[in-house]
Amino acid sequence: MVSLWENWRGGMRRGPRFDTIGGPGTYAMELSKRHPTVSLTRQGADSGHLQINLSWRMRSSDFDGRPRRDSLFRNPLRAFKPEPVQGHTQSMVTVDLDLACLYELKDGSKGVVQSLGGLLGEINAPPYVKLSGDDRFGGSSGETIYVNLDHKDEIQRLLVFVYIYDGTPAFDRTQGVVTLIPGNGPRIEIGLDERAPEARSCAVVLIEHDTKGHLVVRREVRYVYGFQSELDRLYGWGLQWGRGYKKKTSRA
Repeated sequence: MVSLWENWRGGMRRGPRFDTIGGPGTYAMELSKRHPTVSLTRQGADSGHLQINLSWRMRSSDFDGRPRRDSLFRNPLRAFKPEPVQGHTQSMVTVDLDLACLYELKDGSKGVVQSLGGLLGEINAPPYVKLSGDDRFGGSSGETIYVNLDHKDEIQRLLVFVYIYDGTPAFDRTQGVVTLIPGNGPRIEIGLDERAPEARSCAVVLIEHDTKGHLVVRREVRYVYGFQSELDRLYGWGLQWGRGYKKKTSRA
């Protein structure tokens, strides 16, 4: 089985290659620091509904119970040594990751789509962005935002971000993946695997038009120690923020 990383390494001189695990219907490409952008227009994927999915699972240890590769080179006998049990501190961690999107339309309208405050958006009317619901447990279905790209010419820019509303600020203890699934072309995956133990929010991808008018997805993966207002400041959205709350009954 070939990993996305190995595909990227093998294809650096020839351009990105697609991971084909799961058959032709599940082609995927990964945005990385080395390859941070992809044009939906060039992929023929800038129409129809774009799905943006967040899924995660808790990390059993800092490295899934496996020693780091570089430490094995220095101490090869560690491969035969049982890993120390890290018990009570791991079980105490609870993390609730949430998916959200800041939007700006061509007419100057700005806002946010998120579960806080019940701001779930609209798919066939402005802002043409809608959140499916709130998954507090990191299930396999996760959370999904839908973007109506048939109205892409009315969209100025979208900033997709993930935040921790409740529980421990522990991005480094989760294995999060944001996946963009266009109506045509391969899935686009962005891993949230960098170490940011105290961060509360992470700007994941920015979707906007380039100078040629193409709709482009750019990897950000920028962790901040505040909430939405901090992301707003960094990206110049200019919204007014107050304290938001989730409803007691959330949709899965």
